[in-house]
Amino acid sequence: MNYFEVFSLPQKLAIDTAALEKQFYTMSRKLHPDRFASRPAAEQEAALRQSSLLNDAYRALKDPILRTQYLLKLEGVELEEQSKAATDQARATGVEKKQVVPPELLEEVFELNMQLQEMRMAKQMGEDEPELRRDLMTAKDAFDARMVETQAELEGLWARWDLAIDDGDEAGKASARDAMVALLNKRSYLRNLARDVNEALE
Repeated sequence: MNYFEVFSLPQKLAIDTAALEKQFYTMSRKLHPDRFASRPAAEQEAALRQSSLLNDAYRALKDPILRTQYLLKLEGVELEEQSKAATDQARATGVEKKQVVPPELLEEVFELNMQLQEMRMAKQMGEDEPELRRDLMTAKDAFDARMVETQAELEGLWARWDLAIDDGDEAGKASARDAMVALLNKRSYLRNLARDVNEALE
């Protein structure tokens, strides 16, 4: 049973989270361990498994990013940051897992990496570079703003996906799915850039 099925929901992305929360608490009460305290061990274990599945499903579906990632996983898509093969290779070699730079960020990322390198060298020398610090803060603010923009873009893609589901439009589903993959990979990359800037500014 997948997470959508746990709540008897279609595999759509626009979800009434208030209704989801209400349903979660109703279902949780029915599976509470106290209700099964006098039942046979097999029934207690089954209730525990169901409760665990319910909790996992709720956590994934209430969060818009996790929900999208989960649906993509059901569609057979493995996002860059979740790729097990890439993670295993990074772990085995000790090399940080590489992410593909979104084409529209190439120039900015090149400039930012130069600034980060300068800041790291300045810190090693025990020097402060106020102008460089300001530039990095400006870059971080820009990345944070783009992170906010990705949420609006994502919601637009949800609408495209849900409409394609309603219409039985396989081409529309594929188009929305591919756009969501690209957007989530971009979002992950932006988040990592913001983290790198924060570390350099500490």
